[in-house]
Amino acid sequence: MTRFVVEDDVWAIFPHAKIGVVVAQGIDNGIKNASVYEQMLREAEKEARKFLEFEELSRNPVIVVWREAFRRFKTKKGARCSVEALLKRVKNGQHIRTINPLVDIYNSVSLRYGLPCGGEDIDTFVGDIRLALADGHEPFIPLGGEENDPPYEGEIVYKDDVGAICRCWNWREAQRTMLTEQTKHAFLCIESIDETRNEVLYQALEELASSIRRHLGGTVKTHIVDIHHPEILITD
Repeated sequence: MTRFVVEDDVWAIFPHAKIGVVVAQGIDNGIKNASVYEQMLREAEKEARKFLEFEELSRNPVIVVWREAFRRFKTKKGARCSVEALLKRVKNGQHIRTINPLVDIYNSVSLRYGLPCGGEDIDTFVGDIRLALADGHEPFIPLGGEENDPPYEGEIVYKDDVGAICRCWNWREAQRTMLTEQTKHAFLCIESIDETRNEVLYQALEELASSIRRHLGGTVKTHIVDIHHPEILITD
């Protein structure tokens, strides 16, 4: 049995946060038609321009809310919300590259709805997954890296019993739990800390789930985690 739990220390800082979760079981994440996902990303990039009303990137509302959030807990210098990184590339005229179907799908949803999305391979988890304040000793090798770069004490991280899975909430994911073409069981999440965008979160969650069902098959379930429902069961 594996659970996803958001700990009380996180709710104390962000009581209105909501996390949409997709648990996808028995999917086929192999790349069969890369052009489908490339087109998906190109269309999402066009839609994302609606979030770039102001020339100065940091003035745009979907970025402002996360810039302010990152000032409320310990973060690594220069760390930014994942959706800001995507929107910065769009603003600079740089295409988001295809990686694998699951990653391409959640990046497309992130761009279309202006919300951070991420995903991990369930089969790599050890124990429960927690969104928590780090103790500063969790091992962490970032995606594409080779050296241990543990979080700071007080940094918000996703972690399991082995170490950190994603640093600075949604900034940098771990090599150990990354989604690959061999992934069969996936945990994906969409995060919102803006109460005025709850309906947008629900729409994004449904699109993420339906897109995975349509393209990758398997069994797909959705959940909303909030202060009143702080944990869910990922696997029995």
